[in-house]
Amino acid sequence: MNSMSGTEETLCRLAAVPSLQVSSCVPLSRYTRFGIGGQADIYAETGDVEAFIAAMAIARESGLDLVVIGGGTNLIVSDAGFRGVVLRFVAARLMAAGNRVVCDAGVVLQDLVDFSIDHGLGGLETLAGIPGWAGAAVYGNAGAYGHSISERVHKVRFLDGGVVRLFDRDECEFRYRESIFKEHKEWIILSTELILEPGDAAMLRKTAEGILKVRNQKFPPTMKCAGSIFKNFLVAELPAAVAAAIPATMVREGKAPAAYFLEQVGAKGMVHGDIHIASYHANLIYNGGEGTARELCEVIGELKTRVRERFAIEVEEEVQYVGF
Repeated sequence: MNSMSGTEETLCRLAAVPSLQVSSCVPLSRYTRFGIGGQADIYAETGDVEAFIAAMAIARESGLDLVVIGGGTNLIVSDAGFRGVVLRFVAARLMAAGNRVVCDAGVVLQDLVDFSIDHGLGGLETLAGIPGWAGAAVYGNAGAYGHSISERVHKVRFLDGGVVRLFDRDECEFRYRESIFKEHKEWIILSTELILEPGDAAMLRKTAEGILKVRNQKFPPTMKCAGSIFKNFLVAELPAAVAAAIPATMVREGKAPAAYFLEQVGAKGMVHGDIHIASYHANLIYNGGEGTARELCEVIGELKTRVRERFAIEVEEEVQYVGF
């Protein structure tokens, strides 16, 4: 069986799965915030767990390469696309009972924030304006202003092969921008149960709107970017000499911004092809409209080299790579 017939057979098998939408030769640029990426041989999505399990099984049996994506906020997809099957779980139910909220992985994170505030529940308002889906927020332990989503996670339901499993918060092994799910990329988050606190909806809304205003000024919603491209540093984990040289005003909640180090190596305002670094924020890389994945990766590589040579530390991307 050659790869083309394997692709065609897999496409036919996937097309026969109820509640699964299947297409071929789909530009992945439409599913990433960077607006960059070539075609996927096969693209399939569903909000139905059973259909998703069936699709995963078919894709794995095919021998073709497989990747599962979410909202695409933190994805860099190769210009050559992805030779294989791209699956997307798009379920987006939101339910509240008392101070508990259950949300599917495909819920837009801002919708989760708004939903909790509308129900007079606090604890997620500092996540306002962070792009992407709830599943990815749990996967990467998204956070801002000294708080992370892990503080509110009670249970995470996920797919392990063909089996649906349930972890409590401790089992998720949350750390700064990390979770056990990053170590087991074959596990797919399906839904999350969060425990929030009763609060005054008007005050929660005021807090969220203030944060959203600041974030939208820094990262305009129409900008083709992934927000900050590199993780901030935990000061306690930096070499002593590096930590001592950071201005005290730059350190917040024990973290030093990657932007500080990037600014020191001349990142602001850099341009490579149509990939730009904001003149006002050294950790903001964006696509001007015609940028390519190759250009983007070259900029990231250049910045990592500059910081390594100047400070002997490694800046680490928050983005994930597909098709490389």
